[in-house]
Parts: sequence; structure tokens; C-alpha cells
Amino acid sequence: MTNPPLANSPLEDFVGRHEKLFVLTGAGCSTNSGIPDYRDSHGNWKRTQPVNFQAFMSEEHTRQRYWARSLIGWRRFGQARPNDAHHALARLEAGGRCEMLLTQNVDRLHQSAGHRQVIDLHGRLDLVRCMGCGAKTPRSEFQNRLGRANAEWLTLDAADAPDGDADLEHAEFSSFKVPPCEACGGILKPDVVFFGENVPREIVATAQDHLAQADAMLIVGSSLMVYSGFRFVQAAANRQIPIAAVNLGRTRADDLLTLKVEERCEAALAFLL
Repeated sequence: MTNPPLANSPLEDFVGRHEKLFVLTGAGCSTNSGIPDYRDSHGNWKRTQPVNFQAFMSEEHTRQRYWARSLIGWRRFGQARPNDAHHALARLEAGGRCEMLLTQNVDRLHQSAGHRQVIDLHGRLDLVRCMGCGAKTPRSEFQNRLGRANAEWLTLDAADAPDGDADLEHAEFSSFKVPPCEACGGILKPDVVFFGENVPREIVATAQDHLAQADAMLIVGSSLMVYSGFRFVQAAANRQIPIAAVNLGRTRADDLLTLKVEERCEAALAFLL
């Protein structure tokens, strides 16, 4: 006598009932790719908060500290590869059930997994932008410039921190050289939204337009503690569409959820593979 087939999980049922899912992803989606997250299961910071936009723009020391740590951190971050959670969501899109994927991550791993319709809410770390003339260059090219200007730093190593950062503790950053923009001499910044910086209005508007077309929302790996992502859950709740979340620990939207699954992202989404 054969065993009866296992019943579908509540998340599989949720996904199966909706044809136009608006998916919002966060750091928990990429932790299995070796990229650390910022918050613990209670939504609190695990480490010092990320660099602030105003400090980066106004303080040379802050820029030296940021780029020194990034020089070390990028070596592994730039080699990160998609995990099963990214591949599962790409399969969801390939099956025609994903209206749009909005990610708070800056690692481009959804695109690497083959996902086509992706909005990078907080930008992308693989580009560097001049804050003077707006020119953009690949981060890999700037990595080479940083290395040539700071050869002695290339012998250092440090533990990975979120978003291409590294925990360089007790280092003296005043000797670190940060190259300026080759075109205009301006300040170079990763093409991501720092804390204290606003998400461009056109990106928010485009995401809201796609949310308006969705029949449900799926949150994957985000505590939603940052308002830039939480606002879309509020908008979905105002539209009274169902909202499901996959996240280890509490989220800012727990009282708005139709379904919550406290599992690792790749495990919860395994049914899509």
C-alpha cells in the first residue's frame, strides 16, 4: 500500500490561489548566498547601523572608512551566487504568476537567477555613481582603482558584513585614498540608497503601479522595519488584498498578514522548484 500524497502547505495553497503576485524581498532571501543580514529575529540591529548619506557626503573620513571596508568586502560579495530562494521566485515568474518583484536587496541575485521583472528599490551595488556629473561605472572597475591606490590594504581580510561591507575593526582609515570621478573630480558613491537618502520617486511610483495590478502580495525574507519597504505592505492592506510573509522572526506588518511562514526562505519556497 502506497502512502497518500502530502497535503499542500498553506504557502503553496496561497500561491496557487493567486495569479498576479506582487513579491517583496529582503535580506533573508540572500543570507544562504553568504550575504549577512542586518537584523535579528526581533527586528533589532545586529551591528552598528549602515553609513548615513549626509555623513558620507560631508565627511571625508566617513568616505574613507566606507570604501576601505568595501574594498575588502566586495571581493566575496561580488562573487555571491543565487540560492534556491532566488531560483524558486524566478520559476514563479516563469510560470506567469508574478506581477512584479520588488527587492530591498542591492545584490542583483534575482536577476542572476533569471528573474526578468525586478525593481531594485534601494539601487544596485554593482554600479558606482558620481554625485557631481552622474556618470556611472561598474563596481568591478572601481575596485581595481581602489586597489591600485591602496595596494597595502589588499593584504587585509575581515569578516563579511551586509551589502559588501567588511568588519574592519580598529583600522586607521586616514591613510586610505578614495579616487574621485575621472570625468569631473566629484564624489563617488555606490549606486544604492543610503540611510537618510530618499528612494527616487519614479521607482516608488512604478512599484505602486504594479502593486495596483496585483491580486495578492508575498513578502520573502524581510522584517519590513525600513519604511521604504513597509509602505507597500500598507498599500496592499489598504487595497484589502491578501498578504503572505516568509520570515524568520517578527515583521513590522505581522498584524496585516493573511499568512505567515516562519521558515528559511529557500525551504518555504522549495515547492516552486
